[in-house]
Amino acid sequence: MSSTFSLPASRTEVVLEEIRRGILTRELKPGQPLIEAELAARLGVSKTPVREALKVLSNSGLVTFSPYKGASVCVVDAELAKSVYDVRMVLEPEAVRRSVDRRSPELLEDAAEALKEASAAIADKDQAALSLLNRRFHRALYSGCGNPLMVSMLDDLRDRAALISVVGWEANPSWRKEWSEHKAVLAAAKKGDAEGAAELLRAHIGDFLGRVLESIGE
Repeated sequence: MSSTFSLPASRTEVVLEEIRRGILTRELKPGQPLIEAELAARLGVSKTPVREALKVLSNSGLVTFSPYKGASVCVVDAELAKSVYDVRMVLEPEAVRRSVDRRSPELLEDAAEALKEASAAIADKDQAALSLLNRRFHRALYSGCGNPLMVSMLDDLRDRAALISVVGWEANPSWRKEWSEHKAVLAAAKKGDAEGAAELLRAHIGDFLGRVLESIGE
């Protein structure tokens, strides 16, 4: 995380992205206390936007709050990974199936652009960038499903899924495999093969969960 930066957006939004990136790059370690005054000094802002950003990140699952210890970086364990991926396995393939049936070319283009940008991130071994591109790719495929509640529920899992991805990639940096699977899902979607895209995505999610659980000793 940089020590200072300009603030073209709201302070809370910028602080939010800085802390999120710090967590996803492991600069902020699992279980590490997140002290408002220290973060504010480090980022060159007051404590107010830090406090607001931590609340947002708590809701999205990257930060946990304890009555006695305050905020800290979320620790991924097998229970969390299973819970998040269980919901994804149920909702996301169905959302993608519906999106493909509804035909949203602009969303498929965004998914293709995310895959293109991922090539540079893989070469640089930039885990934070890959996590964010992974989020972008998956959302581009499911967001056209026509059910705003389904989209909202999947959106609420994105930070948790990104954090779990980082844990899996630390033990087994399988980025190229992940993006090869992404390409297969996108190819099926572009053909209009809704069932095929959904099944490929279900296998992709399940396989990655297996690798994550293996990496954390489950």
